[in-house]
Amino acid sequence: MLLVTGGAGFIGSNVVAALNDAGRDVAVCDVLGQDGKWRNLAKRRLADFVPPSELMDWLKSRRLDAVIHLGAISETTATDGDLVIETNFRLSLRLLDWCTANATPLIYASSAATYGDGDQGFDDDASIDALKKLRPMNLYGWSKHLFDMAVAERAARGERLPPQWAGLKFFNVFGPNEYHKGTMMSVLARRFDDIRAGRPVQLFKSHREGIADGDQRRDFIYVDDVVRVMMWLVATPSVSGLFNVGTGTARSFRDLMLSAYTALGTKPNIQYIDMPEAIRGSYQYFTQSEVDRLQHAGYNGGFTALEHAVETYVKGFLDCTDRFR
Repeated sequence: MLLVTGGAGFIGSNVVAALNDAGRDVAVCDVLGQDGKWRNLAKRRLADFVPPSELMDWLKSRRLDAVIHLGAISETTATDGDLVIETNFRLSLRLLDWCTANATPLIYASSAATYGDGDQGFDDDASIDALKKLRPMNLYGWSKHLFDMAVAERAARGERLPPQWAGLKFFNVFGPNEYHKGTMMSVLARRFDDIRAGRPVQLFKSHREGIADGDQRRDFIYVDDVVRVMMWLVATPSVSGLFNVGTGTARSFRDLMLSAYTALGTKPNIQYIDMPEAIRGSYQYFTQSEVDRLQHAGYNGGFTALEHAVETYVKGFLDCTDRFR
């Protein structure tokens, strides 16, 4: 059996689907709430479903093939520091200790938010000196960075760790089952109904010289590619480390939306609006992962081109009556 924390969430439910397809027994730890998140798991087979408050008791005297730890408060706008630290940092430490004591592989979600404004680049160097230079810009990114540092410091001191540990710095992931995330959904999912209805899609104007409106760039990665990396890690327990999970290619928000129009065969209708004053000073204009370490570790699964990924998402999910995987 494998445990997937956050298994009812966006990336987690896609991982559960892949594990089901591979014939693996899966237990999920998550909170379903009242926002319809249960639909992410409606087509899945589960060996158990565990509330986070009961997780450590549930783990007692249990043997697992691996823990895939994706559960977190992932909103970059979160402001309850105590809740975020308890959920994202302290629970992660408890799972790290359990996996160490029980010789169980731990694959966990870090985040590209740990890189802050990107001034230090996007190199997934797991050395203490490199990590100390990072300055996350929000509470969520800081909580993820704290755990990366805790694992890296144990590794640097030669302390015991799980037989496999892998922290994954996800970049801008999009794909099916993200619909419960509200404002944290990808801009494609948020704006798709406008595209299909012929309403104008609004993107931010640029407030930086030399960058065109809508040309702010992100490393967009389709969720299937993210899942493929995690399934490879599950099958390759000799690989440990901190790894970026992105395509290595930055594309613009305009490219993303134009790909959706192309997939639907409709004429683009994009309007550019002023970016709110409150976020202009902290808005990231560019993110792009460096994926050399993942590839040098042996991963050769490749990444889906943006246009193909958008077409798959649109035709296979967003433009369907049933949008869930």
